[in-house]
Amino acid sequence: MSLLFDLWADFGYSGFFPGFRAALLTGLISMVVVLITTPFAMKLAHKYGAVDDPTRDERRVHTKITPRWGGLSVWLGVVVAVGVILPFAYPEVPYANYVVGIFLASILVLILGLVDDVVQLSAKWQMLVMLVAGVGVQFLYSDVGRVQIQGVNLAGNWIDFGIWAVPLTAVYIFVVTKTMDTIDGIDGLSSGIAAISAGTIAVIASIEGQPRVALIAMAIAGACLGFLRYNYNPAKIFLGGGAPLIGFLLASLSVVGAMKTATTFAVLVPLFLFGIPLFDAGFVVIRRVLSGSPITSPDKRHVHHTLLKYGFTQKQTVWILYLVAIALSGAILFMVRQNG
Repeated sequence: MSLLFDLWADFGYSGFFPGFRAALLTGLISMVVVLITTPFAMKLAHKYGAVDDPTRDERRVHTKITPRWGGLSVWLGVVVAVGVILPFAYPEVPYANYVVGIFLASILVLILGLVDDVVQLSAKWQMLVMLVAGVGVQFLYSDVGRVQIQGVNLAGNWIDFGIWAVPLTAVYIFVVTKTMDTIDGIDGLSSGIAAISAGTIAVIASIEGQPRVALIAMAIAGACLGFLRYNYNPAKIFLGGGAPLIGFLLASLSVVGAMKTATTFAVLVPLFLFGIPLFDAGFVVIRRVLSGSPITSPDKRHVHHTLLKYGFTQKQTVWILYLVAIALSGAILFMVRQNG
């Protein structure tokens, strides 16, 4: 592995984003691991009843019983790739405290998702576990990095959140985690959007001098791209509880990397990074409130359902939303580069 890493490090040394080669290699390894392990996740899901029955409610747009434990293979891909590459990329401090914290907390979110895929936990239990994970991840840190929004720069003035940083960060992580889950309604949507967001975080983190964040983000991007091999329409497996897992990882990384820029527009970064899931969540909540429905009740009011109603196919719908996500990512990358 050391020889492989050295050869990769020599490739294109003066090219795009020096220091990004380790991240690219991590993404490649993560993709391969997911491609290999997803069929086993499918078998396990069928064995333990973690399947999505299209007759369960009217929201379902698929027509056959489909396994749901895709998050298991995605998590394995990310963990294996990061665990293998970090010691070679950063031998002095390979596993920074915040990295350990993110992956420990992600285990809690992963278990939540795996259980929910079998027994369907209530929204209150899901919220509680996600908030606990969002609080806990903030307390493993060092001078290398920390998962916490400690303040915000507005018009050149730094506003320190003080003790409120803990709950505000936890709520931010929860919102992103949950919204990434809610867009997992048609084949390939959540995993594709996650790959775009992860790739964007990786580039921003590289620009902002957060190489470990870039490496982990590329591992997530590679894992999601590998998973699309099985999740793209017609899907053979769903992310299921893996969607909030990916949301949690991306939200945590965005706090360490993408939102650490000192410029004023940093407050806009989440709106561009997670524009599709955040817009979808707001779109759904407004429509449910106007109709008098509980905001947590499942229905077909999501953006992707609306596009399907207008006659677009599943593939056309996901590509429309992919292109919007790519445009948003391009816009935030342009702003970061201009202000870098």
